Formats: sequence, structure tokens, C-alpha cells
Amino acid sequence: MDNDLFDRVYPERRFGGYTRVDGTVEFFTRVQAIACGSETLLDAGCGRGMHLIEGSEFKCKLANFKAPGRKVIGIDVDPVAETNPGIDEFRKIEESGGWPVEDASVDVIVSNSVVEHLGDADAYFAECSRVLKPGGTVCVRTYNVWNYVGLASRLIPNKYHARVTSTVQKTRKEEDVFDTYYRCNTRRKLKKAFERAGLECCVYTFEAEPSYLQFNPLVFRIGALVHKWMPSPLRWALLGFATKPAG
Repeated sequence: MDNDLFDRVYPERRFGGYTRVDGTVEFFTRVQAIACGSETLLDAGCGRGMHLIEGSEFKCKLANFKAPGRKVIGIDVDPVAETNPGIDEFRKIEESGGWPVEDASVDVIVSNSVVEHLGDADAYFAECSRVLKPGGTVCVRTYNVWNYVGLASRLIPNKYHARVTSTVQKTRKEEDVFDTYYRCNTRRKLKKAFERAGLECCVYTFEAEPSYLQFNPLVFRIGALVHKWMPSPLRWALLGFATKPAG
């Protein structure tokens, strides 16, 4: 991230390390509120946890769900995710099976920047429903396919994603860029995916900073202005929260 550029366009960032439209703060603040009092939290697709070590101290703490009396389990297909500093226990997902998590054993599931990479979204949400306790909640942040970033991602073949992303986001490492499929990345499709899994949900869009445009200061400033007035259906992020019925 170009900190100087962000500070010039969003001067409030100098006071606390985040902007008034920070998507990470928006998402994880709500997840922290949901997780209050929870005993078991599952980070589904936990990755290496770069959001826990990059960014302001406040944002890193906000994204860390370790707490006294709470167990944080991380699952991922990539064994390198075992190094994630925000989990107490790592369990690898094998390609031939479901999640290595017991039925009705989890209070909260966090799915951050995972849904856009799913080849079978229905199977993913079915697993969410299976492992959640009655009354438990799944929290999703993913990209909106109708935003310009989503449209560009669909137009550019997956084999070029790492090269393009490292150009527009110079601090992004190639190992943190994965294939995208966008199987349920509209507000309507995400809502329907929750409902097919038997979950009661709320899904909304959110417009954050134009971080993919920081390769050019002028383009970034134009993007910040456009983002301010972006219509709801075209906003960058989809935030979804769904509960497993208690009855």
C-alpha cells in the first residue's frame, strides 16, 4: 500500500491508521461484535493470515479473534496456512473430503476473501451449515462481480492474475493470488446460496478505497471520487451474515 497516497486522499487515515470507508474495519468490527461470548470460531479458508501482520496495529488486532476461553480453528487446502498467527489449531482440508470439523461444533465462521475462489459455492455453504451450532453465524466478505475489479478479473485469464495484481498492488505477493470463479458473487446469488444451505441471512454491498488503482496517483484520486458515488449494485464488496436457525 502507498501510505503517502492514501493519507493525501483520505487524511483521516493519519488518525488511527484507517479511512472512513475501510472495508476491513467495516467487516471485522461486525464480526467481533458477533463473536462476543463465542467459544469456538472457525476461519474457513484462513490462508497465511497476512491481514494480521500487514496494516495498522488497530486493524491487525481487529482481525485477530484469539480471546480467553475461545478456540480459533483454521482450515485451508494449503498447508502453509498452518503458519497463520491468528489460529490456535490448523486442520488441512483434503481434496477428496469435506471439512475436518465436527457437526454442530462451531459458534462463528469467518470467510474472508474466499467465496470468489470457490468452484462449488453450494458445497461450501452446506459445510458451513453442517458445522455451525444452532444459532451460530457465518460471516462472509467477498468481491462483487459487477464492480469493475470483478469484471476485470473475469475478463483476464486466471494464469495472468498474479502478474496483473502485482502490477497494480505492488505489495501483493504472487503466493497470495489465487484463481477466481465468482460462482455466487452478486448480492442476489450470495443470498440464495445462504438460503439453499438453510441459513437466514442479510447481504449488503460496501464501497471501500480504490486500492487496485494506487499504481497511479491521478487514477487513484479519480477512483476515490467515483467510489464515493458508486451505486449500491456496483459497489466493491459483498458482506453477508447468516444464522443457522435454532429450531
